[in-house]
Amino acid sequence: MPARIDAQQRRQHVVGAAFRLVVAEGLEGMSLRKVAAEAELNIGSVRHYFDNHHDLVTAAVHETGDRMGRRLAKHTPESLVGLRGEAAIDALQALVEEVLPVDDARRAEAAVLLEFMIAARTKPVFRPVTEQMAADLHQLLADALDALGVTHVQGEADRLMALIGGLTIDTVTPHGSLGVDRLRATLRAHLGAVLATREECPRR
Repeated sequence: MPARIDAQQRRQHVVGAAFRLVVAEGLEGMSLRKVAAEAELNIGSVRHYFDNHHDLVTAAVHETGDRMGRRLAKHTPESLVGLRGEAAIDALQALVEEVLPVDDARRAEAAVLLEFMIAARTKPVFRPVTEQMAADLHQLLADALDALGVTHVQGEADRLMALIGGLTIDTVTPHGSLGVDRLRATLRAHLGAVLATREECPRR
């Protein structure tokens, strides 16, 4: 009797192959045929789960978001309440680093996300996904800053989002050739400045 194929596992296997190809070759280098070869499947098996390139690309970026989301779920705003000094900086840095390319796995995720964001500039079909991911991250950062007693939460979340974007680009691309140590030092200096302002203006 032939082995039963778990549809969800097979679909995830295909998404994983697509993810690896985007990291290695970019969006334009990823085709259904290449994904099939990477997954060691025939193209018909890939088309069973994904009708076209757009669906497969979207699935790969959702996989990126899901991986980041699982890590971020460990950092609840409630766990930040009452933290002061270095403990507060450590906790906020640990949260932000979940979406920064500080290791090989997160570097690959950042590469996929950057490819998708660049594609969204000229392909409106991709924009709702990138906009929702950005909105979700902004809200998480705002909630964390609020839990830590930071004033002007929305503005500080805007600045932190911009810093995350810049650090990611300068680390993943040759643009800045930024190493992980400098990334972490730059992030920590920014977070320290934000939380120092909070110390000077305690919450009522």
